[in-house]
Amino acid sequence: MSPIERRSMLGVLGSFAISSAFASYPQSAQTQTAKTYKLTRDIPIEEGYDLVVAGSGPAGASAAISAARLGAKVLLVEATGCMGGMGTSGLVTAFGPLADGEKMLIRGLMEEIIEALYKRGFMPPSNNPDMWRKTLHLWTPFHPEGYKLILDEMASKAGVDICFFTRVIDADADAKAGKVNGVITSNIEGYRYVRAKAFVDATGDATLAELCGVVCRAAGHDSPHIMPPTLCSLCSGIDFSRFKDQQKAVEQAIKDSFLTPPDLHLPGMFRTDKDVASMNAGHLFDLDALRCKNLTDGVMLGRRLAQEYVAFYRKYVPGCENMEHVITAPVVGIRESRRIVGEYELNEKDYLARRQFPDQIAVYGLTLDLHPYQASAEQYQRYRQDFQGTKYRAGECYGIPYGTLVPKGWKNLWVAGRSISTDVKVQSSTRAQPAAIGMGQAAGAAAVQSIRTRKPALEIDTEALVATLRKAGAFLPQTRTSKTMTRAG
Repeated sequence: MSPIERRSMLGVLGSFAISSAFASYPQSAQTQTAKTYKLTRDIPIEEGYDLVVAGSGPAGASAAISAARLGAKVLLVEATGCMGGMGTSGLVTAFGPLADGEKMLIRGLMEEIIEALYKRGFMPPSNNPDMWRKTLHLWTPFHPEGYKLILDEMASKAGVDICFFTRVIDADADAKAGKVNGVITSNIEGYRYVRAKAFVDATGDATLAELCGVVCRAAGHDSPHIMPPTLCSLCSGIDFSRFKDQQKAVEQAIKDSFLTPPDLHLPGMFRTDKDVASMNAGHLFDLDALRCKNLTDGVMLGRRLAQEYVAFYRKYVPGCENMEHVITAPVVGIRESRRIVGEYELNEKDYLARRQFPDQIAVYGLTLDLHPYQASAEQYQRYRQDFQGTKYRAGECYGIPYGTLVPKGWKNLWVAGRSISTDVKVQSSTRAQPAAIGMGQAAGAAAVQSIRTRKPALEIDTEALVATLRKAGAFLPQTRTSKTMTRAG
């Protein structure tokens, strides 16, 4: 870590004030009855960084490693005690489809990670390289502890400074100018003001972008529905030689009134070891991930649902009679919260057209995976229609253009992960971990290019960015490139 310069912030920001509301949920009542407490204090300033990355999920870890390998001084800030996000803390222990039936689509850092997991034995015995190198529409499970170790090693080797158990709680930004000057972090040592030249928001919830004043779309606020999250679990004692028919089992359990609510959509078990699997079961319907009360109630409901699904598996699914429930995930598996309004918004028409962009920084091919909004047969059929009806054939993919990572009008801020600029339907595909890793690698490279060329995020040479990513192993098949980004219209 660079030395911390301890001096007053007053000359930088004026006084730093936090307003806290203490009122009952829901938010409408909060707005009417909120009281505020003004907290002003001098805090240390930390300098010397080129890039600060907020959040170390698949997008954030990749952004930090990518930028550090290109020579940038990078600080990675993470609220939990490990990198990997949903793949580790969330126990979503399977990478979404990586290949188009002929070749691997997300390469670069993604390929390095998955090959390392395989070579070091951090995958179940059923895995083979064709699963991620060639096979169409196939998910690849992995061991979450192995994933943590590999990310630790990759980030450390690249020279990333990592602050675990640390949150970005505020930002010093000029929304009119589209520029971030610094962020406020909080951990066991107190507050810090961290200056940097560039910033990547990989929080998954667009938390940093929201603090800076970026225009965002919020699920359940700017749209009528919220894709429900799930609290995943780790289970052991499963006989995979007899394991089968999860969907038939859940349909029978609902007929028997065994499950509450009667949720027909069961993502199911992802095997991580000989008899161990991650259980992705139990939607938390109507959970607003931008409300602490919802998250609190939701995680407690998730723990109760986990017990219900363990009982379901033992009774209805062959091979699970002796299954043991080991632990629920430390964090809720959020699928949707905020999305930024970017320089380009990737939309369903682009997806259905398999559109390729001259400035695309990744390509992907996961079907539209928009989970049911309610536990109803109608919503399940809607989900199945979207999921099955939009599957790509072998050799097909869509492009993710650079402008989806850049908040509209901002000069030194990028967003990577599930909060990029898309419509609701396309977000259900781009939110997958492999796509996030590809976006993160691109955001880190773009930040370094912006710093070195002194060109703002919305004006960098995207042809040069594509060349940098290709050199780092990314698969970018566009035959035509452009020096400027694709914009709406």
